[in-house]
Order: sequence, then structure tokens, then C-alpha cells
Amino acid sequence: PARRGGCLLHSAMVKLVKFLKAQKVVLVLNGRYAGKKGVIVKTFDEGTDSRKYGHCIVAGVAKAPLKVKKGMSAKKVEKRSRIKPFLKVLNFNHLMPTRYSVEIDFKPAGITQDIMNNDGKRKEARKAVKTLFQDRYTSGKNKWFFSKLRF
Repeated sequence: PARRGGCLLHSAMVKLVKFLKAQKVVLVLNGRYAGKKGVIVKTFDEGTDSRKYGHCIVAGVAKAPLKVKKGMSAKKVEKRSRIKPFLKVLNFNHLMPTRYSVEIDFKPAGITQDIMNNDGKRKEARKAVKTLFQDRYTSGKNKWFFSKLRF
């Protein structure tokens, strides 16, 4: 059917582009971790039985590592380089996507919807994410991701 202005629009032709994909860096907008950076681990575009809206599992940095100086002891450097991660299931509306992505493979951590519902397994998954983030930070890759967001 033609519309004014000569634009043809068919519902079959319109296809939404999925830009919220795994490994995409996002900012959390609402809740306890508002203003924190995170990475999408897994997306559920069509929703699930328990959550009927589009959502995703996000792994992020709850507490960023502190600055380190040359004169600090190795023990102090190790302590200040710690990262506290978070794992959360978030609605797409509560995320702000960025143009950046981080190549962290979350497959070995095995993070799924079932793990997010079980507190014990969720804790283990959070520890796995911590080691992944810690290794990434100490190797010097993606330093910007582990810095505190200033705004």
C-alpha cells in the first residue's frame, strides 16, 4: 500500500537490526549498578516464559580497580588491582549500548538462564567472571573498560 510521500511500507519487508549482541559494551541505566559498564553475555530478544520482554545477561564492573603508583609494594598493587564484578539479567530498556565491544569469551564460565536463577551457581559464575576480568585487566587489554565512568 502506498502512503503519502511515495514511501512503500510492507510489514514483511521491515526487519529490525539486532545490535545488542554478545560482547557488546553497555552502560546500565537503572538500579543498583546504574552508571556502571558491562558486557552482554547472552541475549534473549524474544523473551522467555518467565520474562516476556527482550532482556540479556550482563557481566559488569561493580567496583573498578584503583590507581597504582611505582612506589607501592607488590601486595598493595595486587590489592588495588582487584575488580568486583556483577552478573545481572537486565531489560533492554535499562541498557545504553555503546559502539565498543570486548573480546572476552564467557563460554567457559557457562553462564545461562538456569545459573542466574540458582544462587549457589550464580556465585560460582561470578567468581569465573572475576577471573576473566582480572586476567584481562592484568594483561593490559581494554584498560578503558575497567576505569571508573566519570560524568
